Amino acid sequence: MEKVAPVVPDEFKDLYVRDARHPIYKIPDPVLRKAAAPVPKVSKKTGLLADDLIRIMREANGVGLAAPQIGVLQRVIVISPDRKPTVLINPVVISATGSCVMQEGCLSLPGLYGDVERPETVEVEALDRRGRAFIYEMEGMAARVVQHEIDHLDGILFIDKAAPATLHWESPETNPDQNE
Repeated sequence: MEKVAPVVPDEFKDLYVRDARHPIYKIPDPVLRKAAAPVPKVSKKTGLLADDLIRIMREANGVGLAAPQIGVLQRVIVISPDRKPTVLINPVVISATGSCVMQEGCLSLPGLYGDVERPETVEVEALDRRGRAFIYEMEGMAARVVQHEIDHLDGILFIDKAAPATLHWESPETNPDQNE
């Protein structure tokens, strides 16, 4: 089934510019719908990518960012639900429990928000920026953000999972905590 990008209202089109100051790819860019490749070996280049993701996420006031959102099809994400960034390389959800519906937004769909049901608690296996394997146990906002970012690695956007009736446009300045 082909995924359709929402029509961006005129008053939000300035948020969809991508340039040197705004490097995040926005819908309908096809890179956002592609699956990212695993990182075969963590290297200095991987660390530089992680640093870029952290910097760009902070500049955009986000709480998470995935490499495909900056045009790099590698399985690297950064999450920062508590404003302390965590880099996860080749992340995989290995268990999930509970269920919670919350509103989400996305730096690749600025101004669009909707309710998404996701597991409330997850265990994620990933490599850290030194290439060491870890299992991260997350709940609440951290669990939501990591699942949202892992979805990006598979070409999935929150609008694919959102309850359609809840999708709505509002200024990101009035909803700053929803920018994943």
